[in-house]
Amino acid sequence: MPEKKFEIINLDPFPAQAGGADARRWRDPDALRSIAEDAITDARTDSEIAREFISHGELGPKSMANTQKELFRFLTWCREEAGKTLRQLNVADLNGYKEFLKAPPPDWVSATKWPRNDPRYRPFTGPLSDASRRQAMIAVKGLFAYAAQTGYLRRDPAALVKHVKTASASRITRYLTHDALRLALDTVTARAAPTPAAIRRRERDRFLLSAYIHTGARLNEIVSANMGAFYTEGNGRWWLDVLGKGNKPRRLPVPPDMLAAFRQYRAAYGLLPHTVRSDDTPLVLSSRGKALARITDEAASDALKAIFAAAAMAADGMGDADTASTLRQASAHWLRHSMLTNHANNGVQLKTLQETAGHASIATTAAYLHKTDNERHDEILASAGAAKE
Repeated sequence: MPEKKFEIINLDPFPAQAGGADARRWRDPDALRSIAEDAITDARTDSEIAREFISHGELGPKSMANTQKELFRFLTWCREEAGKTLRQLNVADLNGYKEFLKAPPPDWVSATKWPRNDPRYRPFTGPLSDASRRQAMIAVKGLFAYAAQTGYLRRDPAALVKHVKTASASRITRYLTHDALRLALDTVTARAAPTPAAIRRRERDRFLLSAYIHTGARLNEIVSANMGAFYTEGNGRWWLDVLGKGNKPRRLPVPPDMLAAFRQYRAAYGLLPHTVRSDDTPLVLSSRGKALARITDEAASDALKAIFAAAAMAADGMGDADTASTLRQASAHWLRHSMLTNHANNGVQLKTLQETAGHASIATTAAYLHKTDNERHDEILASAGAAKE
């Protein structure tokens, strides 16, 4: 295998100020490829159009890293396996790449994740699942659509490539009822806490659960916030400032239950009930050690899953197998979905929910909303009964 088969491809986003003619100074100086006269891009190479695409999307850090990973794999495949540029690829080639992801050749695979600049680095750790292949092709199709829209490509063959089909799993509503949420809160509140560290963890987890139930925030939006983001303007209304996708700020209403959980949580850590706007102490703290350290997204997710698992056991003990099954499948994102659904069913306007959720399009908000099966069942039967009268 050639030594530089997986050599680094620069997929860093362009600097924010590099636009229009200014972007020319960021080009590959050896790029001679021409594009259409009416093109609205300065990209001259496949890697440049990929960088421009990544810059254009206002992606968060994790989404950007995932997109860079997928496009590195794809552009490397173009060079090493297909031997073609983006302009030369056709529908059959792209379907071939979709199949390639099912079982990458052994020389593309390493069980160890070496750094990108290590000669032992390989793009894959094994075959991709259908769900991962779907995400990979979404990134590729997005790149082609952008390249065609800007005039870098004359046509978009990826538009004719079907999405990867994923196997239908058992039905999951991704929705927790008020009773299930109350059970989860009661479960964490009743958790035994024989040590100061256990008390801190219990109160931290209770606040964490309350925060996601009431705000519908994304996992990282709460974890990455600071204590000073929790505030009032003196009119009895409390707010939590968060940074959403694309570093877009928004403030979330804080109800009394969440405020009470916040105060009790701070007390467990020996902190005053309130703080000041300039306080940069992490909002979600580790329960270990004396240092006020921020927990990771993964730790927050695991804490919530542990609450759901304990609540599921409690539901089993009460003979409520349906709630127990739902809680065992729940995740942090279910709390976001549940918040939107519960408020929509209570008559909150869709526009209000859109702004609270931080959705760029109201259609995205609408896609989250649904009535529970029991509610739909009751409404249909009630309507049928009314029709007979």
